[in-house]
Amino acid sequence: MFTRTRREQPTFDADGLTDPELVRHREIASRQERIHAWLRDQVRLVILFVALVVLAVVSLGLGRYPIDPITVLRVLVGQVFPTHVSWSAVQQTVILQVRLPRILAGLLVGAALSASGASYQVMFRNPLVSPDILGVSAGAGFGASVAILAGLSSAELQILSFGCGLLAAVLAVAIGRSVGRGSLVVLVLGGVVVAAMFNALISATQYFANPETTLPEITFWLFGSLARATMGSLLVPGVIVVVCLVALYLVRWPLTVLAAGDDEARSLGVNRTLVWTVAIVASTLMTATVVSLAGIIGWVGLVVPHLGRFLVGPSFNRLLPVSIVLGAGYLLAVDDVARSATSLDLPIGILTALIGAPFFVLMLVKAGRRWL
Repeated sequence: MFTRTRREQPTFDADGLTDPELVRHREIASRQERIHAWLRDQVRLVILFVALVVLAVVSLGLGRYPIDPITVLRVLVGQVFPTHVSWSAVQQTVILQVRLPRILAGLLVGAALSASGASYQVMFRNPLVSPDILGVSAGAGFGASVAILAGLSSAELQILSFGCGLLAAVLAVAIGRSVGRGSLVVLVLGGVVVAAMFNALISATQYFANPETTLPEITFWLFGSLARATMGSLLVPGVIVVVCLVALYLVRWPLTVLAAGDDEARSLGVNRTLVWTVAIVASTLMTATVVSLAGIIGWVGLVVPHLGRFLVGPSFNRLLPVSIVLGAGYLLAVDDVARSATSLDLPIGILTALIGAPFFVLMLVKAGRRWL
């Protein structure tokens, strides 16, 4: 016997498209939407970068000895191309030897802290994570306090601070691996314990410090400042930060996949251990480097990535470059206020906390429970 099979009739949507045509139409629409989103993000990034360059030029002219932006540009161009000297020797000295190192330090520290904060928040899948989650800032602060107490040079202070910051991160990771077998919760708790231990050691160094000479120096360093930056002191930190930023940029796509879940990462062949190692090492190295350079500057790595998410969304491959530019501009603007608002050079760490805490509360109010 033969059975008559029913021929499937093509289905139509509201626009009269058949199934294959509908699928192809949706694919084309989805591709166009992704292209438009990518172009929109690139335009925003270019605008932010141009604004950062303008801010840097304006910042070079701000201070107790104001210099107009045109003169600043002429001095900078004159260092590269031969041109008629229309500025004074004092203006050139102020721009190149006094303000330029500080501006570059602000760009370096802001970019490093923001990139570290963004990567930590993606790795731990927690928007409240900051770059000092593993106790790096406390460890670096202890190293600097010991260096000041011992009367070491600025270069030795940076080395000891950097080493103690890395030691704190190693201890936190060791606690996470030995106690929690890689658990994120135990790793965070290990960082809290390590930070508390190094904060106690910082208090001990302050207790034994000379209250008239050494103690004020330790306290001022812990407040955070860019005033100590010189062109010589920026060379090695600059290389380290650039290398770490490149490493984070290379793993931006695997980190984006890992943020979606371990199952998706395994299905796409992402090596979770390798990506985590690269991201944690790069973020920790950057945090320890900039803390050894400028002291403890909080809230930058916590607030700036949230601002980046408002602009380009949570995807790390788009969030990373925006966070770098935003962080550099944010810290540079705060430093401008710190050295221009009053006759005193206010510690930048105090201002970042005063600005960052209310701003973060405002973002939480607007976002509600979106990320929590």
